[in-house]
Amino acid sequence: MRPNPILVIGATGKTGLRVAARLEAMKLPVRHGTRRAPLPFDWDAPETWGPVLEGIDKAYVTYFPDLAFPGAVEKVAAFCDVARTSGLKHIVLLSGRGEHHARMGEEVVRTSGIDFTLVRSSWFAQNFSEGYLRDPILAGVLPIPGGMIQEPIIDIDDIADVVVAALTEDGHRGELYEVTGPRLMSFADMAQTLSEAVGRPIQHLPISFEDFHANVAASGGDFVADVFTAIARETLDGRNAYVCDGVQRALGRPPRDFADYAKAAAWSGKWSTAA
Repeated sequence: MRPNPILVIGATGKTGLRVAARLEAMKLPVRHGTRRAPLPFDWDAPETWGPVLEGIDKAYVTYFPDLAFPGAVEKVAAFCDVARTSGLKHIVLLSGRGEHHARMGEEVVRTSGIDFTLVRSSWFAQNFSEGYLRDPILAGVLPIPGGMIQEPIIDIDDIADVVVAALTEDGHRGELYEVTGPRLMSFADMAQTLSEAVGRPIQHLPISFEDFHANVAASGGDFVADVFTAIARETLDGRNAYVCDGVQRALGRPPRDFADYAKAAAWSGKWSTAA
């Protein structure tokens, strides 16, 4: 008997793309929860939620662009109500470390009446190669606020592995996996590691939160910049300067090191101007 599809909300995002690909490689049916899917999903269109949830008992839930966005927690709560009524049995939620609104989103899922797994993530390594920091890296700089604070930056492939395990294996329901990389690094350390991987100097450029806001606004607009700057102010203060064992507990192996990520990304051409 063919299993029900697994819903991946945000299947074109950094983590969702990887989760969907892994599930499909396992020959499991996947329903892509995106605006352009044959059965579309849109956080801003609640009428799309019920049809997408029909026949689904497991779902990976991400909120784009972040749970800290105004209205995100309320939408996740409303989604959980629809999901419970539709018969969803298990939600795996992606959350962020040190974010007040992310904790609120976790609590909504925790008290939804649906079995859950919470994946609380540190800063994404792939922000340097697939996000808004790729172009500065190509230009030889890493402009980040927060001074010399340290982060246990994580490879998104580890997040995807944890999510897939939670969706396909027993023993993960009710768990909170706080996932980080294996060590603390300053952004200056990361710039040095990136320099070694790409074979040219990458300079760490400490900037103010005001400059960070201006940089984000230039590509994403003021509203996006307001939210991301608020998140940066909240989290880039040293509160996350410790390593957690979420990857080890979920997968039985240590997380990948940032240096391994940087080498693999460079080898695959992520920082090629032709990419």
